[in-house]
Amino acid sequence: MKKKVLLMGASGSGKTSMRSLIFSNNPASLTSRLGATIDVEQNHVRFLGDLILNLWDCGGQDSFMDSYLSTQRSTIFQHVWVLIYVFEVGARDAAKDAEYYRDCLDALQKYSPDAAVFLLVHKMDLVVGEKSAVLERRTRELQAESGSVAVTVFGTSIYDETLYKAWSHIVHTIIPNAAVLSKHLTTFARACSATEAILFERTTFLVIATSSSPDGPDGFDLSAARYERTSELIKALKHSCTRMREEFHALEMELPEFTAVLDGMTKNTYVLLIVHDPTIETAALKINIRLARPKFEELQSDSVLA
Repeated sequence: MKKKVLLMGASGSGKTSMRSLIFSNNPASLTSRLGATIDVEQNHVRFLGDLILNLWDCGGQDSFMDSYLSTQRSTIFQHVWVLIYVFEVGARDAAKDAEYYRDCLDALQKYSPDAAVFLLVHKMDLVVGEKSAVLERRTRELQAESGSVAVTVFGTSIYDETLYKAWSHIVHTIIPNAAVLSKHLTTFARACSATEAILFERTTFLVIATSSSPDGPDGFDLSAARYERTSELIKALKHSCTRMREEFHALEMELPEFTAVLDGMTKNTYVLLIVHDPTIETAALKINIRLARPKFEELQSDSVLA
């Protein structure tokens, strides 16, 4: 099953850098070496078994944008599942960027009216002052530019977990029956006496599903950014392993506040179990993961084929 994802935005807005970070496991420090995208660069990313993201990274130079909206209009905007439009937070020609965006929305409404639209206000690390106020203002402006089209806006940067938050949300909308995975993940977490369980895609480490859990045990607040921060840290660890010519397999942590076990759940996913009960051993958690693998392989197959 292929799902077409359009990645669009002005030249230099950071589209290729974020794609490199998410899908090619490159660290943010190496993205400055990437060149500008010429015309359309297609990538077929196998995400969950038979689910393939057909990612179209569209160059943002004026000549390319004009071509997309004229001679290539039907080719570019047909059969789109998701449009991701990237706005650089400090863009010098915001008016032209907004005009191109409106034209892209018009084409999308004609050829793929049911496509989901995500807007990324990117390079938020460059904002001086209160980032939340800047993002709120840009969100209002972009919603106004979008007219009657429903959009979801995220502020992102390649230097923190915000990029993983945005892309995890985007991918979650692409996976059929993701709610079913979350339901069974909740049952699994309870069977393990875990505070929560998180399912990650194996290659990108984007969050696929989470268990429904309380705010945390008494006296311990769970960070709102914990999932995306975990994605960011594990990707950094995997990159370090690659540099040392080692392969990342699993992770166990026993800390005074909690215990964490990260292990493969299926051939395409990892699961992270967080436990605050000090009497539960990591060996028991790993056994439970092993016993749950056949069921989650079945659920994943059903979800992708749905």
